[in-house]
Amino acid sequence: MDGVIDHESNDSSLYVEVDPTGRYGRYNEILGKGASKIVYRGFDEYEGIEIAWNQVKLTDFLQRPEDLERLYSEIHLLKTLKHKNIMKFYTSWVDTSNRNINFVTEMFTSGTLRQYRLKHKKVNIRAVKHWCRQILEGLLYLHSHDPPVIHRDLKCDNIFINGNQGEVKIGDLGLAAILRKSHAARCVGTPEFMAPEVYTEEYNELVDVYSFGMCVLEMVTFEYPYSECTHPAQIYKKVTSGKKPEALYKVNDPEVRMFVEKCLASVSERLSAWELLQDAFLRTDDIRKEMRVTGNGNDIDKADRDRVLQLPDPNEHERQSSSNFMGNCWDYTG
Repeated sequence: MDGVIDHESNDSSLYVEVDPTGRYGRYNEILGKGASKIVYRGFDEYEGIEIAWNQVKLTDFLQRPEDLERLYSEIHLLKTLKHKNIMKFYTSWVDTSNRNINFVTEMFTSGTLRQYRLKHKKVNIRAVKHWCRQILEGLLYLHSHDPPVIHRDLKCDNIFINGNQGEVKIGDLGLAAILRKSHAARCVGTPEFMAPEVYTEEYNELVDVYSFGMCVLEMVTFEYPYSECTHPAQIYKKVTSGKKPEALYKVNDPEVRMFVEKCLASVSERLSAWELLQDAFLRTDDIRKEMRVTGNGNDIDKADRDRVLQLPDPNEHERQSSSNFMGNCWDYTG
């Protein structure tokens, strides 16, 4: 692999690998490991900050030259995504000799939202609503592109939080995109969070809203959706027959349950990310003052919509690298 440094020393402060530009170095410390990737601690020498170095195996993907072309096309699209609730992605490159792709992303010391929620059991519903709004604003930004950018594998395991600020960001965009192409013959996602229409392969951006609803359910119950099932086939049968997870009926707060049910509704009745942001459950007095709605509630003030979308300044300074990819994977537990 280009950029590999062979160190005989056991000194953990030494790099075991550097990126092609020499800017980023990887330590031999694993932050987390999953079925498709390994996340290492790394360092950005230009900025002097720690980063997450994500390595994804492409065992079944790079079979033909056109496969690599499609991958770079995906990278070109995703590298343009910039939003305060989407995890920062600094650079990426394909290592054809070792058949993997490497991503350098920002590192969150508080980990995933799932880890954070399990660690902090006593959280006021106000905080949960704050997290929900941030996730929805990230989804709204993705879905407002033409065509919409669909995450397809949203779950608390790939939503990250900066605990000292309560800042939440969506990750795993890149991994979802790559796996879709690498395993085109089967559905890619997490069965517990997948909308029924995903199984028919005829779906739109509202599948992310369904997954978001399952995230909210997990946040308030501490249970993985459909934890009563012991096999993916059981989950598939329940989901496609319209049966909701048992955890939903353990939610005592009627407002919370109603909000989750709106997210899990059939696709024809499911609300969009923008509509959910206007929902009474999330609309605190402060938010009502910030977001003005006119007429019947469907005509949104352009300034408000742009504020939520946080459209990037075209003159914003961009990091210099040979390849930039907005698609972090990465829960640190896999």
